[in-house]
Amino acid sequence: MQEPQLIEACQRNDALAWEQLVRNYQNRVFGFAMTFVHHRDDAHDLAQEIFVRVYKHLNSYDGSSSFQAWLFALARNCCIDRIRRNKVRSRFMAHVDEEAEFTCPQPTPQDLTETNNHRSMLQRALATLSEQSREMIVLKEIQGLKFREIADMLGIPEGTAKSRSGRARLDLAQALTRLGYGG
Repeated sequence: MQEPQLIEACQRNDALAWEQLVRNYQNRVFGFAMTFVHHRDDAHDLAQEIFVRVYKHLNSYDGSSSFQAWLFALARNCCIDRIRRNKVRSRFMAHVDEEAEFTCPQPTPQDLTETNNHRSMLQRALATLSEQSREMIVLKEIQGLKFREIADMLGIPEGTAKSRSGRARLDLAQALTRLGYGG
């Protein structure tokens, strides 16, 4: 079933469609939640809270933007609400989705070590960025959203999203260089 038909079926309270929608987005929503909280259990709880909110508000989705942009805007608001409730100061923690799939079906121990080292270095570099730069890296590079989707989500012009993303990439490159990666 194509996504527009899937959304319509979910809006009609089709349980099987809802299960499919959750399956389609659960890993990305979990990864997104991980950028806001420090622990996997908290990210699972937050992802579940996001899907509850999606379920409650799905009828407000009108198709004027992509469903993914709508979903991640809702997820972002849910995450920020959680942070405000918990009185956490930093909106984003530097965590890359630990559930990332490897392209090599059977990575060698050396490959795994190298991947873990890269992930660790990236996490340390992300932790040094401003909240705005970290947010742009997460949305564009990790979540893979388009500039139009990011702009819609953040309520900014598309050109601003592009320039913020470019600046965030420069900031990340500088942070990685400071940490001795790449040179």
